[in-house]
Amino acid sequence: MQLFKSIVSVSALTTLSRVAGLAREIVVAKVFGAGAANDAFEIAFQLPNMMRRLFAEGAFAQAFVPLIAEYKGQRGEAATHQLINRVATLQLVSLLAVTAIGIVAAPWLIPLFAAGFEKTPGKTELAVSMLRVMFPYLLFISLTALAGGVMNIWKKFGIPAFTPVLLNAAMIAAALWAAPHFAQPIHALAWGVLAGGVLQLGLQLWPLYRLGMLPRLDFHLRDEGVRRMLKTMAPAVLGVSVAQVSLLINTNYASFFGDGAVSWLKKADRLMELPTALLGVAIGTVILPALGVLRNEGNTKGYGQLLDYGLRFAALATLPAMAVMVVLAEPMVATLYQRGAFTALDTLRTGPAVAAYAVGIVALVWIKILAPAFYAQQDTRTPVQIAVRVLLLTQLFNLLFVFVLFAHWAPHLKHAALALSTSLGAVLNAWWLYRGLRARGLYAPQAHWRRFALQLAVATLVATAAIVIARPDDGWWSVRAATAPTWLRALPWHDRLGAHWVEWRRMAMLGALFALGGFAYLGTLAAFGYRLRDVRR
Repeated sequence: MQLFKSIVSVSALTTLSRVAGLAREIVVAKVFGAGAANDAFEIAFQLPNMMRRLFAEGAFAQAFVPLIAEYKGQRGEAATHQLINRVATLQLVSLLAVTAIGIVAAPWLIPLFAAGFEKTPGKTELAVSMLRVMFPYLLFISLTALAGGVMNIWKKFGIPAFTPVLLNAAMIAAALWAAPHFAQPIHALAWGVLAGGVLQLGLQLWPLYRLGMLPRLDFHLRDEGVRRMLKTMAPAVLGVSVAQVSLLINTNYASFFGDGAVSWLKKADRLMELPTALLGVAIGTVILPALGVLRNEGNTKGYGQLLDYGLRFAALATLPAMAVMVVLAEPMVATLYQRGAFTALDTLRTGPAVAAYAVGIVALVWIKILAPAFYAQQDTRTPVQIAVRVLLLTQLFNLLFVFVLFAHWAPHLKHAALALSTSLGAVLNAWWLYRGLRARGLYAPQAHWRRFALQLAVATLVATAAIVIARPDDGWWSVRAATAPTWLRALPWHDRLGAHWVEWRRMAMLGALFALGGFAYLGTLAAFGYRLRDVRR
């Protein structure tokens, strides 16, 4: 019950963060559209975000959080604080060096990861200038992640889950109010990212001070705990790097598909992050420290039961999300993004990418549950080996889809082929992680899994069928809905009201379809005898 409450609490705050992130994407799409300038921003923003996976919530967190949990449980708070000081000092020195290198090397990094930008004059140079502004964001967000990891160990999940709201707020403010004051308006977004990093770190300092865990400089870098963390982190860095290499290869492909392709792919990815972050981040954040405690206690039975609960909870919530995002991909894009500089053509290109990413939603959330089961055992090698296999197979999928199937069937949707390859890779990743835990005896499905899975499948099919029958065709969302009714066009303010009418009509229809699907899904589960108390258990 306590785990359920923690997951719901973190999930609610993560939802707030993701809603703010969605608002940011809506504003950015309206102001900047999906052309060459936004492509340049997306690539420039991606590079410090890639490094963030290594120095922040990725490899670093996977090694840092279980170790801090062990120190707190076995050595006391004084030893834990000393380790935090030494880890934070090492992280600060490393990040300052990496940031300086990134700023200097920006003219070589952009062509390396987006070679196709050279086809558009000035696009590479624009990305380089924004990368130099945003690279220091890596320093602030990585220190923020360290602070958040410490607070999670003390079960203070709220502030770390809320801090991303500040980044989104800073970027929204930059797009709406700062952009007109820049010679190249897109530069305002880069400064908004940097400001967001500063705000996020600033929010964490007082709570850390109140815990008595605010880091101080301590250059004793040969500490036993620091060495253990680095040893554990080394294979995790490789594993996270593999995933980021796959992402960079995809964006490099997309950079050759013309102006807008990178933006379409990124906009689709951000929509897919709503359900995966809502549940995957929340469950992973709560489960990793709990698994570390159970491992230290030698409670193998509880370890397996906790994993089983997480997998069931995730499947219950993400399976219908996957189906809904596949059948409502284009309506979602039209409703959320299509206004201002984001055109109907952008909607037609982004929708298929959303559907392709949606195929992997369940797998992506499961990975965030299954992988921590290895990290809590301080085994980062196995997930790395699996990640390498997945990378190779994902690139084989890319070659097959981009250059064979989509090249002949739908050449204008090659960017969506990249999304589909990523989803299939996630499915394989989740499957191999699952098999690895079974082989080690760390997890065995609890009773009635087959019946539970069948109930979810039937409920999802019923909900999907209801939505498919009720939804208007694609033309309604992008063309016919664009015409305001006759009585509205007769009013003095018909131009402005007509534009809002389109948006209200789309939002009302999309909300009604979501509600219909939700009622159909929950109603079918209720008919099977499934109740909310079953989730709490």
